[in-house]
Amino acid sequence: MQYKTILVHVDRSPHAATRIRIAAEMAARENAHLIGAAMTGIPRYVFEQSEVDLTRTVMANHVDALYRRADEALAQFDRIAAQAGLQSHEARRINDDDQGGLIRQARYCDLVVLSQADRSEAVMPVVSNLPEYAVLNSGRPILITPHAGDFKTVGERILVAWDGTTESTRALANAIPALRHAEKVVIAAFNSSGGTSAHDEKPEADIAQYLSRHDIRAEVMQPTTSLDIGNALLSLAADLGSDLLVMGGYGHTRLRETLMGGVTRTVLETMTIPVLMSH
Repeated sequence: MQYKTILVHVDRSPHAATRIRIAAEMAARENAHLIGAAMTGIPRYVFEQSEVDLTRTVMANHVDALYRRADEALAQFDRIAAQAGLQSHEARRINDDDQGGLIRQARYCDLVVLSQADRSEAVMPVVSNLPEYAVLNSGRPILITPHAGDFKTVGERILVAWDGTTESTRALANAIPALRHAEKVVIAAFNSSGGTSAHDEKPEADIAQYLSRHDIRAEVMQPTTSLDIGNALLSLAADLGSDLLVMGGYGHTRLRETLMGGVTRTVLETMTIPVLMSH
């Protein structure tokens, strides 16, 4: 697997430049096509189910303003992508809300990059649970960048959270392109007491061997902790100097409501380094 198409969420948030830069650097490293998607906030069904030309209604000025905001955000995307020296990138203005528009575009990409929700912003986005929604509904690995911090490198020193579940298995597999470029990979299995069946009595050896077949050398740790696992992961990442955390995203959706597991919620709210999640 390779990341051949990377999608980055583009808006006028003060955090947009960081996420775009990180996405562009990953695209350059993977020789991937980078797509910047800016949603206008106009629900797509307005266009799909109506013959009304919004540019000729009393909403025309508002629609023009939404288009300008999206285009201004995409102009920044184009500048950063050009500075990264990408061979292939494109800017897309999408008539949809952030959730629907991003998920629809994600179906045709290998990796999605967006930012952690920042509730301290002067003007909060209408959708504050976009990371959670994308993790649970996109079917793609999601790289989430923290809203605080300066990240000069992403993916040189990777910490992988491993518990043998479907979510962590998928996250590990989806992270293989990033793991191949890492200088150091550490697999952390917290409070592990060994395998859960006759076929995985030595899970630490099995996971190391699995990665070695992908030409990835990994150190496996089995730390114990009395902390909740989310905080233990972030603490270990700080101790190791990790610049990327890979983990499964746990939770489920109920209609449009997003419900996350405790570890996932802790990491999403208090992350200090970029996190690659898969559900």
